[in-house]
Amino acid sequence: MDDLKTIDLLTELVSRLLSPTNPSQSDLSRSLSFATRLLSSRLSPSLSQDENAMAESIKRDLAVSGRSSDALTFSDLHSKLVARSSLPGGVQNRWALLYLLKSLSGRRSYSSGGLPSLPLENYNPNSNSASQNSTRKKNLGLGSGVLHISKDPENVRQNALREYSVLVMDDNEVEESALVRDVLYACQGIDGRYVNFRSLNGVDGYDLPDSLTLPRSTRTIVRKLCEIGWLYKKVKGFIDESTSKIPSEEVGTVGQAFCSALNDELTDYYKLLAVLESHSMNPIPTPGSDSGLQGNYLSLRRLDVWLAEPTVRMRLMAVLVDGCRGLKGGAMVGAIHRHAKHGDPLVQDFMGRLLIRVCSPLFEMVRSWVLEGELEDIFSEFFIVGQQVKVESLWQEGYRIEPAMLPSFISPTLAQRIFRTGKSINFLRVCCDDSGWAAAAADAAAHVGTSTSRWGLGYGQIDALEALVIEAAKRIDSHLMDVIHKRYRFKDHCLAIKRYLLLGQGDFVQYLMDIVGPELSEPANTISAFQLAGLLEASVRASNAQYDDRDILDRLKVKMMDYSDGDRGWDVFSLEYDAGMPLDTVFTASVMKRYLKIFNYLWKLKRVEHALTTIWKTMKPNCIVKSIIAKEGFVSILRKCQVIWNEMNHFVTNFQDYIMFEVLEVSWAQFSDEMESSKDLDDLLSAHERYLESIVEKSLLGERSSTLRASLFRLFEVILRFRSHADRWFERIYELQSRGKAESKPKSKERGQRLEGAGKAMTQLAGELFHKMGEDLDQIAKDYSNSLDIFIKQLPLQQHVDLKFLFFRLDFTEYYSCRK
Repeated sequence: MDDLKTIDLLTELVSRLLSPTNPSQSDLSRSLSFATRLLSSRLSPSLSQDENAMAESIKRDLAVSGRSSDALTFSDLHSKLVARSSLPGGVQNRWALLYLLKSLSGRRSYSSGGLPSLPLENYNPNSNSASQNSTRKKNLGLGSGVLHISKDPENVRQNALREYSVLVMDDNEVEESALVRDVLYACQGIDGRYVNFRSLNGVDGYDLPDSLTLPRSTRTIVRKLCEIGWLYKKVKGFIDESTSKIPSEEVGTVGQAFCSALNDELTDYYKLLAVLESHSMNPIPTPGSDSGLQGNYLSLRRLDVWLAEPTVRMRLMAVLVDGCRGLKGGAMVGAIHRHAKHGDPLVQDFMGRLLIRVCSPLFEMVRSWVLEGELEDIFSEFFIVGQQVKVESLWQEGYRIEPAMLPSFISPTLAQRIFRTGKSINFLRVCCDDSGWAAAAADAAAHVGTSTSRWGLGYGQIDALEALVIEAAKRIDSHLMDVIHKRYRFKDHCLAIKRYLLLGQGDFVQYLMDIVGPELSEPANTISAFQLAGLLEASVRASNAQYDDRDILDRLKVKMMDYSDGDRGWDVFSLEYDAGMPLDTVFTASVMKRYLKIFNYLWKLKRVEHALTTIWKTMKPNCIVKSIIAKEGFVSILRKCQVIWNEMNHFVTNFQDYIMFEVLEVSWAQFSDEMESSKDLDDLLSAHERYLESIVEKSLLGERSSTLRASLFRLFEVILRFRSHADRWFERIYELQSRGKAESKPKSKERGQRLEGAGKAMTQLAGELFHKMGEDLDQIAKDYSNSLDIFIKQLPLQQHVDLKFLFFRLDFTEYYSCRK
């Protein structure tokens, strides 16, 4: 208020307000002093500075009090004031002026016509408290609940606040500075003189004793402020407990990073407490005193403001501590990440800062796995787990994903890519003895602009991580496919298995069947595997198989399965193919067992076909019909035998064509297409699995075709029984024929008589043989017809469409349907 013009205007205003009462010079001075102190006050009204709203409020008050003419006059004066404000020297702060006038009008005493003042005549600071309190209550009208304002304007505000402070001290047994000090102790987890940590009915926390005399509001704010101490105690306890276990699998590197991040946050918290401690050393000014108003003192309410934001952070840390207790690695990261999706910017900033620290070990594990194939997981924290397995089982069983350790911000699809990329690197390094993956990984990192150095990735860079994983997976898988197809000739080995184990090399199979047949007819315990290996080599040299790559032929070997009493060589003979490393990842032991099962099935079918061919060669009807024996009813027996053979040959030929063309060739064509389009080893394994599954299902080797397969094997048994009987029959016929030729040239009459008797005996033997053959043929024909009918009836019931087509192939002329 140093502006002389303002002082002159204020003096004129006070004089005009007091002019109706003819004030003395002392009254004018006191009123001017009061007005000056009022205008110099730093207190501001808690109202929005809206000039129009204030003007409308004044007009409304005038209208309500019945002074409508004054309201119109005020409106006119306000309009003129607004118009002149734009001129030089005009009033700019019009709202403050209107607010002052409204306040003065509301506080004006019309009975006295002067300005209000406070009665300070009876106040004596040096009087005793009791007499002063009674006097103060009398003067202030506290007994009646009405506050009377005197006319004394001197030190009104300070004296009123001083009186208030005395009243407050009467209700407080403890000074506020002592409570502030104890609250600061509680914030550090330390018991103070008044504020102590206690537990009651299972609820613990810092609180004041009930014996202290304190206002309810003071107890409430102390409890509120001490919450941060309870939270600090929980967070600090978790850090100390975890730190005492380091190094330990219970904590791990992620847990260590979490504790380190919490310690950093507590360090900032300690710095704040140090600042507050220094502020608490300054005395708290009493109400109505000007001392200390500009100082950095610390009251409970100021402390509440200081601790508002740290309490939010400490509360969040306590929630994280409770959620992470007992967790480690990726599971801990996932639990922390769940609290990051928050709308409060303070919480978002805090969680982002914390997660960058916590996730750094996890992202380093991902980087090391994707670009180097190294599993740096000492404490089992990574979501990829390695296992000690054989080299040939490295791809299928060497590694697995642990779902419990997979953070929520890494999708299952991305996790699978990460998993396969590192697994491909290890497969190339361990199984293929290849180092080309390093260049592919470096090129992938350079392509996406990501550093290959340690700690190059972190939380919040999920898009960069995904781009790196996708590019690295594409390049490394492409390199792996090149190694498998070009260096290890995967397709050539698959084709060799098809030709030799699946009997696709016809001339080789036929020659092998011819030369090993006599050996395999012997008991299984008398057969030499070395001799069969020599016969296998002879079959290779005698067929077009001799032109195959020597490396492929050397992998083909004879395998004798376990046998039991009564087994023949046909029951235990098989071939095996050793693909070697790294192709045994595809051709595993279980896969080769399935190939062995298919080989035994196809070998049995080839044996049946070979048996029918042998029967046809054995019959030689032209030679037999010319003999004398043929005249004794053999022609009809021979015709019946040929009819049965034709029917068996029709079934076997059609069934074998179905297996070779509809099953093996179609499945191979599909597998070849899928093999060429495979982008990674998993795709190749899946394609090969579908190839094997297709052969098994279409060939009646599946679980759903077990009944039909049993019927088929009964048909094979009948055909082999027919071949066994035919061998014995024709062996006996040829024997009788030879004897008849030897005895058909008599040299004397006496001998002729003997020959005539012998001829009758031979005729009798031939008749008995033919009769026996007829009976056996009838039984074989009956058994075959029954078995075939059962097989034909079961075909339409099969679910696979190709098996239904087999029924159409076998019954193309509807012969069997009509026979039913």
